Order: sequence, then structure tokens, then C-alpha cells
Amino acid sequence: MKTLGIVSLVLIFTAAGFGQSSEDRAAVKQAALDYIEAVYNVNPAQAERSVHPELVKRGFFVKRGETSYSPHAMTFTELVELAKTYNARGTIPKDAPKEVVVFDVVDQTASVKVTAVWGIDYMHLAKYDGKWKIINILWQSPPKAGVK
Repeated sequence: MKTLGIVSLVLIFTAAGFGQSSEDRAAVKQAALDYIEAVYNVNPAQAERSVHPELVKRGFFVKRGETSYSPHAMTFTELVELAKTYNARGTIPKDAPKEVVVFDVVDQTASVKVTAVWGIDYMHLAKYDGKWKIINILWQSPPKAGVK
């Protein structure tokens, strides 16, 4: 009987999302969308709005002509500068991927997966002064056959 009670409580708390609100979940998703759209729409203000100034972004991509991944790191300032130039010529197609999967949201932290034209980003967000900001990103370029 005790086991049934404990299992019931776990299911109730899991279904309730441990106190996450639908507003927080929507705000987390919007921060991730702002990050993608900042680059797609050449809008550095969107990047500044969604990303914390202490951002740590690390990832892996395959350089042209190479067959293995190379590591790459980026700061907040570099990301804002990238948002100014990445799609300045408008080469990103209008139907480019812009997917956000929210894994988890609690009262102060969240975890998200983003799929965009440049690849896949796994993000951690935190709430600062009532606003959700991306603080950590681990990413890689789209997987390619034969890459080590």
C-alpha cells in the first residue's frame, strides 16, 4: 500500500511538471526561437534579448574539405556579432529548420534542443530577473556520413 502511495505521488508531481507553469514553458521556447531568429533574420537585438552575457557556447563542425569534426567556442559578444552577419545576404531559405523541443522546465532552470540550419544545439536556460536566458549551448553541425 505504501508503494502505491509513493508511486501515485511521483506520478502526480511528474504530471504537474514539478511546478513549471505554462507561461515559463512558453517563455523558454520563445527564448530559443529568438536565438534562431536572431541569426536567420539578422537581428542581433533578438540574440541580446534571449542570451545571457555570460554565455558559454561550445561545439563541433566539419571544416570544408575535412573529414573530422573540429571544436569551436563562442562568447556572447561573438554570437551577437554572428547574428549581424550570418544571413546578411539572405541565403538561409525561408523554410529552414526552426525546431525547439523543450525537455524540462523547473522554476529556475530549463533544458532545450534546437534544430536549425547550422545543426543541433542543446541548451540550458536560467531565469534571471524573471526572464529566461540561454546560458550554456553544446552544438554540432548536421551529422554527415563518413565523418569521424
